[in-house]
Amino acid sequence: MTEILAKIGGAEEVATLAGIIMAFIGVCAFFTTVVTEGLKSIRAINRMPTKLVCYIVALVITPLVFVAAMAYMDQPAEWFMVFASFLASFVVAKVSMSGWDDIAELTTRLIR
Repeated sequence: MTEILAKIGGAEEVATLAGIIMAFIGVCAFFTTVVTEGLKSIRAINRMPTKLVCYIVALVITPLVFVAAMAYMDQPAEWFMVFASFLASFVVAKVSMSGWDDIAELTTRLIR
């Protein structure tokens, strides 16, 4: 395992990269949650299941945030990076969906 970490660039760089990935997922989950809640106020979209709307919003927002972040950092966005952001959008959707469920469960437990 240490050989793999040495090839990557060291434990510090791996920890930094993991933090950046977690922050990226958190920011995308926040935007996904806000946009999903805003879209649910539209009557035609409100008829759709919320989880489906959340997946669709995450599939749109996550690659857009990734491309915007790469443009801000003046880094090229390769095709496999954009594909990885599409895969990360499923994680973002799950985080944003379960986040509201956890908050609702905590409020019902704490406020009676």
